[in-house]
Amino acid sequence: MPRTGRSKAGCLSGPAFSGALTAIWKESRERPEQQVTLLLLDIDNLHQLNTVHGREAGDRAINAATGELSRAARREGWTLGRIGGDEFAVVAPGLTVEAAFLRADGLRRDIDAAFAKVLARGQRCAVSIGVANIPRDAKSPEELMRKADLALYAAKEQGGDTVGLTPAEDMVLKSSYYSSAQLARLKALAERKQSKEAVLLREALEDVLRKYDRD
Repeated sequence: MPRTGRSKAGCLSGPAFSGALTAIWKESRERPEQQVTLLLLDIDNLHQLNTVHGREAGDRAINAATGELSRAARREGWTLGRIGGDEFAVVAPGLTVEAAFLRADGLRRDIDAAFAKVLARGQRCAVSIGVANIPRDAKSPEELMRKADLALYAAKEQGGDTVGLTPAEDMVLKSSYYSSAQLARLKALAERKQSKEAVLLREALEDVLRKYDRD
């Protein structure tokens, strides 16, 4: 790897990424309105893929994710790092949490599609993404990494292949918004459709927004 800690794919090593994140954060402090958003990504089911189908299949998945992330980082002007075997991080300065969530979900779909192209039938991987933001969630790069990790854990807790946010006061938990009967029906529907509850809720919200946007 070059002395800069950057691979040929434009992906920084863990230490180099930490340095870049700190530098971006310091620059943002000169402009109080500037936001710094971090996306933390982890490949779902990679261990199982390696165990059942061999490390070659796992390597194809990692390379596919790296390629897709590198293209997105170049296109958006983001900084990309590989901070673990199957864990990546992207820092997107100036991006709000709301915009980052939508970009992250699009990125998740693009990576899933890239996996489908390189993996054989019966081999499956997906990606989970955690999103955290300065100043919404943290005040320092170290705290931002911790909060993004919590958001990633939240995505994993939903079954993976989704985007998670760190809980905030302006977020409404579904358990306090829907009745127990509705949640039970939602869970049963997700199981029947082999989908995730969060995915179904997003689809329903989009339908509502489209319906009333016409008014």
